[in-house]
Amino acid sequence: MRQPLIIKVGGALLESIEAQNQLFGVIAQIKQQGVSIVLVHGGGCLVESWLNQAGFKSEKLDGLRITPPDQIELVTGALAGAANKKLVARAKANQLNAVGLSLGDGDMVSASQVSPELGQVGQCLPLENTLLTILMAKDYLPIISSIACDSNGELLNVNADQAAQQIAQLLQGKLVLLSDVAGVLDGNKQLINQLNQQYALELMASGVIDGGMKVKVEAAFATANELNDSIVIASWQQPEQLIALINGKKCGTLIEPN
Repeated sequence: MRQPLIIKVGGALLESIEAQNQLFGVIAQIKQQGVSIVLVHGGGCLVESWLNQAGFKSEKLDGLRITPPDQIELVTGALAGAANKKLVARAKANQLNAVGLSLGDGDMVSASQVSPELGQVGQCLPLENTLLTILMAKDYLPIISSIACDSNGELLNVNADQAAQQIAQLLQGKLVLLSDVAGVLDGNKQLINQLNQQYALELMASGVIDGGMKVKVEAAFATANELNDSIVIASWQQPEQLIALINGKKCGTLIEPN
């Protein structure tokens, strides 16, 4: 069996039916080549909208959304509810048999709170791959939201890039983080085709890589080093790059293990 592909999506992709159709069309082509795919998603735009409508102020700390206890149900509804089911429905419209899940299903991860100052924000570790393995063997497309729960049954909002990292480790899969931009950009806003950890640390120290991209790059290096395999950060606006990737070609920014 070929190495499964773990694709993380989020951002403005969730606001565009056309972009989703293009992505799922490419996913269908890849699955026809015998590659299993798992989709992991966030949905910051939708969360922001729901929180604003409810009168909540949304804040971030080091690229992670602070999630007070009185906001976690809304965040869960946006991510594990609306965002997840919209993607499942769009997959179905593209003749893909998708199953909507969250990180809390099937003991796929263990999760815990990051810190009290972030509220109901979680971190997770890979735990049990049985559910995903069964689904992939039956040719389903798992679509996983980044909502987890801890051992006490508390809901936790996990950063979707970090969630995808753990799913890639769980399945020993190839991780692709799809972003609103072409990949990691340097100080002149030019695409970096290949990024090593030392250069990444320099760009973080100078503030060129910050916020959400900093979280994304850190997750990519953690996965690359854990799996001893390169990770790709690319744009969801060019999903055809994924076909080139599984055929051995380069796209976006290649994150190399140490």
